[in-house]
Amino acid sequence: MDRDLDSAVAAARALGHPARLRAVAMLRGGELCVCQVTEVLKLATSTVSLHLRELKRCGLVTERKDGRWVYVGLSDDLTAREWVRVAIAAAGDEPQLEADERLVEQLRRVPVEDLCRLGYDGALARAASGSTRGPNRRASGECR
Repeated sequence: MDRDLDSAVAAARALGHPARLRAVAMLRGGELCVCQVTEVLKLATSTVSLHLRELKRCGLVTERKDGRWVYVGLSDDLTAREWVRVAIAAAGDEPQLEADERLVEQLRRVPVEDLCRLGYDGALARAASGSTRGPNRRASGECR
């Protein structure tokens, strides 16, 4: 019983932070690269990593690596999914979640490699110009 209570408290606490609630809401459409989550939240990569680590620790999200890229997604665990569903339902028609969802749709069209190296604006400019060359790394760093 204590273990179930501890798990419930950990999930509730994790979902009680706006950045973490926004992160799980954007993952409803499928996994995202950490750089995509970072772009939406407009936080430092290290801060986003801490938030994602907390969500992972309590079992709400999973993580997988694909070369240099780290992807996060919602856990397949039914209890975890229910926690996420209830938390997002409690937020109602929150404009920030809707804006995040629109931005995620746009980010899914941008190659992750370009987003991580060039940032969102740089990746869009590169796509618009048809360029195949660009800076080697993003000013704020690369994907973790």
